[in-house]
Amino acid sequence: MSEPIALARGLSIDASELSLSFIRASGPGGQNVNKVSSAVQLRFNLDASPSLPGPVKARARVLAGSRLTTEGEIVLTADRFRTQVQNRQDAIGRLVALLSEAAIPPKPRRATRHTLASKRRRMDEKSKRGGVKQLRTSKPSFD
Repeated sequence: MSEPIALARGLSIDASELSLSFIRASGPGGQNVNKVSSAVQLRFNLDASPSLPGPVKARARVLAGSRLTTEGEIVLTADRFRTQVQNRQDAIGRLVALLSEAAIPPKPRRATRHTLASKRRRMDEKSKRGGVKQLRTSKPSFD
C-alpha cells in the first residue's frame, strides 16, 4: 500500500488512487521536446474514492469544473517544468490544493437586520422621490 497524501486535518487520500501518465509537452524545448515525455497527466477518480466523504466530493466536483470528466475523474495536466519529477510534484500539489479547498465547509450565512438609520435614510429618499414625481403631475399655471 502506498503512503497517504495529507489534504486537511484528518483527511487524506492514498497515493494508489492516483493514476499518472507521462506525455510529450508542448512549447519550447529544442530537439529534446520531440523525444522526452516530460509532461504529466494525473487522473483521480473522484466518484470511486473511498477516502473522501460525500460533501467533500460534491464541493470538489464544483471546484474542478471543466477538469472533471463525465466518468467522474479529475484530470490535471502539468507541463510547466522541463523534468518529469517537477511536473509530477506540480500535478500532485495542484490536486492537493483543489481537494484541500473542497475539504473546507462553506461558512453559513446569518441573516442580519437593517439598522434604524438605514431604514430612515430609505424612507427619506422615498419621500423625496415621491415629492419630485408629485410636482410632475400638476400642470403649470400661466398667470
